[in-house]
Amino acid sequence: MSYDLPAALISLRPGSSWSLDGDDYSGLNWQDPNNPPPTEAECNAEMSRLRALYDARQYQRDRARAYPSVVEQLDTLYHQGYDGWRAQIQAVKDQYPKP
Repeated sequence: MSYDLPAALISLRPGSSWSLDGDDYSGLNWQDPNNPPPTEAECNAEMSRLRALYDARQYQRDRARAYPSVVEQLDTLYHQGYDGWRAQIQAVKDQYPKP
């Protein structure tokens, strides 16, 4: 996921109208008369915040890829019961711990 200027603008001023010529703040064309545009410093800080939040949730993305499919989980429940299923899920949680 990209945490660039558009992501920061959407996060800082949801619903505001703007366009961007290029990739940097100098190309910002603010079109919302009801809200002032965020400053370049605000945008840079928001991009850093969004990137840090994304990085902090890496374990969630790792777990999502490692969990067995729903079909496999149901099969485990049928053949090994709740304890077998819980052990299967716990193994993934142990492999990718929450920070």
